[in-house]
Amino acid sequence: MTRHWGGQWSDNGWTARIWAPDADEVGLVLRGQHHGMARQPDGFWSVTVPARAGDEYLFRIDGKDIPDPASRLQAGDVQAPSVVTRPADPAGLAAWKGRDWAEAVIYELHLGTFTPEGTLAAATAKLAELAGLGITAIEIMPVGQWSGERGWGYDGVLPYSLHPAYGSPDDLRGFVDHAHSLGLMVMLDLVMNHFGPDGAYIHHAAPRFFDENRHTPWGAAIDFSQAAVQEYWIQCAEYWVGEYCLDGLRLDAVHQISGPGADDFMRTFAQRVRAVDPSRAIHLVVEDERNEPGLRQNGYDATWNDDFHHAIHCRLTGESDSYYASFSHDPVGDLCLALERGHIEEGQPRPGRDTPRGEPSGHLPPTGFVNATQTHDQVGNRALGERLLSLADPDGVRVAYALLLVAPYIPMIFMGEERGATTPFLFFADYEGDLAEAVRKGRAAEFAGVASLGEKVPDPLSPDTFARSRLNWSERDAGDWLDLTRRALAFRASHVVPLLKSGRSAPASVTRHGKALLSATWHFHGGTLELWLSLGQVEPDLKPPQDAAFSVGRVGLDPFALSITARPK
Repeated sequence: MTRHWGGQWSDNGWTARIWAPDADEVGLVLRGQHHGMARQPDGFWSVTVPARAGDEYLFRIDGKDIPDPASRLQAGDVQAPSVVTRPADPAGLAAWKGRDWAEAVIYELHLGTFTPEGTLAAATAKLAELAGLGITAIEIMPVGQWSGERGWGYDGVLPYSLHPAYGSPDDLRGFVDHAHSLGLMVMLDLVMNHFGPDGAYIHHAAPRFFDENRHTPWGAAIDFSQAAVQEYWIQCAEYWVGEYCLDGLRLDAVHQISGPGADDFMRTFAQRVRAVDPSRAIHLVVEDERNEPGLRQNGYDATWNDDFHHAIHCRLTGESDSYYASFSHDPVGDLCLALERGHIEEGQPRPGRDTPRGEPSGHLPPTGFVNATQTHDQVGNRALGERLLSLADPDGVRVAYALLLVAPYIPMIFMGEERGATTPFLFFADYEGDLAEAVRKGRAAEFAGVASLGEKVPDPLSPDTFARSRLNWSERDAGDWLDLTRRALAFRASHVVPLLKSGRSAPASVTRHGKALLSATWHFHGGTLELWLSLGQVEPDLKPPQDAAFSVGRVGLDPFALSITARPK
């Protein structure tokens, strides 16, 4: 049976399909004309009609007209009709074969705040500067259409449809094509664990899409035991990767993709997405708070490693609230674990955590971890959206950032970090009426216990909150951050990447020399990397190697310092 979602062209015309297993009557309203649809045994309904690209359509399900849950383009907002589209011309796409994952230096950006204009066209003009620094991959925060203009993208309700505030599908194709011409990979953040609160008509079309026995922190849980549900998300990923020649996907909060069928779905998902174009490298990264290695052994390249971030953050800021509790007791000791093994929490009992989390991960390659010192989550989920530079000693932040870029894990930079930006990244949305008020009150209540904030929690619905989150490209590079980024990434490309490609030959060894001083050695078939790092300790009698190929400060003499050298075999 054909479980194709949305529209599909054939010699007979355009076939529209939707899964509505409990509906009594389903029709297609195309250019205002109603066409009855035939029910298939698996709960899909379909009809083949003459159509033209640009025609507007809706599905009429038991008397209610809704846009296509798999709409590739909307005539307006998420309440508007969907638009018939044709696939992109694949000519010219074959020239790009992608890049090896070991070469990845990821740059996470939010299109709406990356530039003053907040568009794909404006972002395209900035790509050459990023490539010139040594960045090799762009990770775009979610673009599936949501209600309103402003938002982070994680409350999308039409995940196949590009959010129109960013531009047109051709603008996205132009962005990707230009990135590829500069040697940049492009990855997209895809949210498959929930739908947003406004405009998710999939609830009306197919209540069975959701698992009534579970709920996520952000909305109704999705039932991945249903074959039609699995196809919806796999086809969504195939669409983005194939239609726009993307180099891969970052999958949001896969720990919420659970229940019967979830494991099989994740395996099939990886196989199908990579099969979109076997001739080029397609990379898959997950966000998975369980700290389990299974997905990386089953078709996925890497996972976001929040453990590394938390150790760095706690050491530099001294914070211990919320999820920082278990990392605040000995952050330098935790950092030693992160540099040696990848994850810190591997199932062992830890102060500040009632239930152990994770499984051993030291057998995984370093490329199985995406490390960061700042992300949209860790900055934006703060009440005031402060970046690390606004919270900690700038010298400490510089050294932590340098460590991120030269350590043999996959580094991810949050937009602006490469230039020492201090612009906040706040939580913002664009709802109206009761939903807007609920979001506003919920955000205020989230931080009500933080006495130092008083009444200062920004209104997430205010356009000013969004405006304040835009990067300030005229901000002076007072700390020579761009030069630091360029030098560190040059070292990485020349020394770290070849060792990563040669493969690990033995486990890493990390030694702690004091309260905040450590050395690390990573062993590869092609040689070794030797690192010395101080995060707030001076030890004048220490004699680290003097032949470092890259350094920040003077280890042993400066409280914050780093040196690293590569020793090829």
